[in-house]
Amino acid sequence: MARVLYFDCFSGAAGDMILAALLDAGLPLEALKNALGSLGVDHELVVEKVMRAGIAATHVSVRDKGQGHDHTHSHAHAHSHDQAHHHDHDHDHGHSHHHSHESGHSHSHAHSHHHEHRTLAEIAALIDRSGLSAAGKARAKALFQRIGEAEAAIHNMPIEQVHLHEVAALDSIIDIVGAVFALEWFGANEIVSSPVNVGGGTVQIAHGTFPVPAPATLRLLTGVPVYSSGLQAELVTPTGALIVSDYASSFGPMPAMVTHHIGYGAGTKDFPGVPNVLRVVIGERAHETAESSIVQIECEIDDMNPQIFGPLIDRLLAAGALDVFYTPVQMKKNRPGVLVTVLAPVDARETVSGLLFAETTTIGVRYQTMTREVLDREVVAVETPLGAIRFKVASRRGRVLNAAPEFDDCSRLAAEKGLPLKEVHALALAAWIKR
Repeated sequence: MARVLYFDCFSGAAGDMILAALLDAGLPLEALKNALGSLGVDHELVVEKVMRAGIAATHVSVRDKGQGHDHTHSHAHAHSHDQAHHHDHDHDHGHSHHHSHESGHSHSHAHSHHHEHRTLAEIAALIDRSGLSAAGKARAKALFQRIGEAEAAIHNMPIEQVHLHEVAALDSIIDIVGAVFALEWFGANEIVSSPVNVGGGTVQIAHGTFPVPAPATLRLLTGVPVYSSGLQAELVTPTGALIVSDYASSFGPMPAMVTHHIGYGAGTKDFPGVPNVLRVVIGERAHETAESSIVQIECEIDDMNPQIFGPLIDRLLAAGALDVFYTPVQMKKNRPGVLVTVLAPVDARETVSGLLFAETTTIGVRYQTMTREVLDREVVAVETPLGAIRFKVASRRGRVLNAAPEFDDCSRLAAEKGLPLKEVHALALAAWIKR
């Protein structure tokens, strides 16, 4: 059975709520800290248990050690940046999360400290230093690109002139990069979300009083089913809208699944009678068939700078490709060339084709739909003498056929312990067999 992850956004969504829910569902805190620690920014992740309308949940906040404060203020962002691109989140969030930008629920604070207004290029450089996989880094950078494009469209200006303001602050970077790592760690084959409760009322931003959801949030929710429960508070922040809209492949009721993990991520304010949490449910699809349709997209290239082929794989995977591989071929006029083959979900064909045309020198692609059979897969954490290592376990009709340790986990532990990678790999296999 395929692993499925469900975002239950009955009380909205924010970046810190998503990260907290995934920690609550079983993401190891140390693994997250290791991935974030290599960003090169001096911070502390504060994780605590809280109660929200009688439900125990996990709350996450970020302490910026470099500037001597943590992001736990209640805001009503009274920004006075005299710029044409004031950020849309100068307002009273319903989520009062511990972030300048991730602050949902009821803020009342005029900023008294400095926020770094990083550019997209500066954020990309931070992401490149993170402990994310190559596909994870590409995904994180694509997420920030989406935010930049939304702001540029709202303010009618080139993306190069957009200042991201609070979304570029440390806590928002931690939320987005952390969520990318966490969702990759759980290894879900499918991510589904409920319709998103956006709340109601109005928010005060740089350009005046606007209805909830704020302009940037609403733009990021394009194509997502939304509603308001009538609660007069802003329940969705831009990073929450960004992550849910980008990762969820479908929206609706909870799919039929065998539940394995449940996590509750808390916002700061405790609404009476309504749990201010985002719930994550992780399990295995019930009655899932092993057969599915995919599309194979191909083109040959013999006139492109070979340096471009490396980043091309990252961008295709970030766009939803299931696999990408290159095959050397001999082409017309006795030129050596490369056959680019992309396997992708059927509904991703247009996106993948567009990327191939935009990012390569090809002037044509061909594609065909095919049926594939895959083994049932799940990710299992195995304790070893060196620490927990994830295993990808594949089975068919209930019989385990393959079990392989996650290479990134082995590589990280080898570096931390000063051991050869092959030795860590062997220890992991021994722990699996003993298990």
